[in-house]
Amino acid sequence: MPNLEKPKLINEMKLKLPSLSVNESAARAIVAAFAAQANPTVSEVADIKCVVSEAVTNCIVHAYPQTMGVIYITVQIYSNRSIRLEIRDRGVGIGDVRQARQPLFTTSPESERSGMGFTVMESFTDKMRVRSKIGKGTSVIMVKQLEDFSLFGR
Repeated sequence: MPNLEKPKLINEMKLKLPSLSVNESAARAIVAAFAAQANPTVSEVADIKCVVSEAVTNCIVHAYPQTMGVIYITVQIYSNRSIRLEIRDRGVGIGDVRQARQPLFTTSPESERSGMGFTVMESFTDKMRVRSKIGKGTSVIMVKQLEDFSLFGR
């Protein structure tokens, strides 16, 4: 019978970084190192690193296109082996979130951007929510449910 109790917060990390491209790899590594305490599989770590990379890159490229801003990252680990990631900015915001989440949609067709960032984030997590307001910024919240080793006799 499944446990219907609300999962307990085990640990939390908050990170604040300038929107410099060199900080994308730092954010990815720091979040992966923090998530390691939940004993994720190699594949799960790769998924987490990928979605952090995509979300942080979106902040760098789209939220602060003409200026430097701040990227806020919160990572929470829960008792049900889920990891909640929130990557937030106070940048320009997204006019139409539904449109922005469509595969191949890009606001910069002349650039090398593929328009697949949200699609990638959604495919490597179990839940994803995007909230945005023009001139106020964007928040991407993702939940990754880690495998339950007890089901595999480990």
